[in-house]
Amino acid sequence: QVQLVESGGGLVQAGGSLRLSCAASGGAFRWHVMGWFRQAPGKEREFVAGIAWIGGHTKSADSVKGRFTISRDNAKITVFLQMNSLKPEDTAVYYCAAATTGTYIPMRGTEYSDWGQGTQVTVSS
Repeated sequence: QVQLVESGGGLVQAGGSLRLSCAASGGAFRWHVMGWFRQAPGKEREFVAGIAWIGGHTKSADSVKGRFTISRDNAKITVFLQMNSLKPEDTAVYYCAAATTGTYIPMRGTEYSDWGQGTQVTVSS
């Protein structure tokens, strides 16, 4: 069974850091790209960052560049999102997603085939 399991969310003060993890199993070999998305209450889901398993090139949303870093551990089939200098506007449910798009990192959620259950990140001011 294909699974993506996020962890690492929580409550943090503005300026603080969190590290999210996404562990993939059950067919992860099919996936070429892993992405992080987030959805705040009343807002649309938005792309945060993505990484290709092969080569490791990355893409990030302008809103998080310089603050968030996506990385991977191929052996553990796990993707990380290191979030620094967090702001209250980063508050959202963060989702891990997987795509079979080769080396192309999509920014649209519809191009991802599998999703995790999400983890809540709350940044207090």
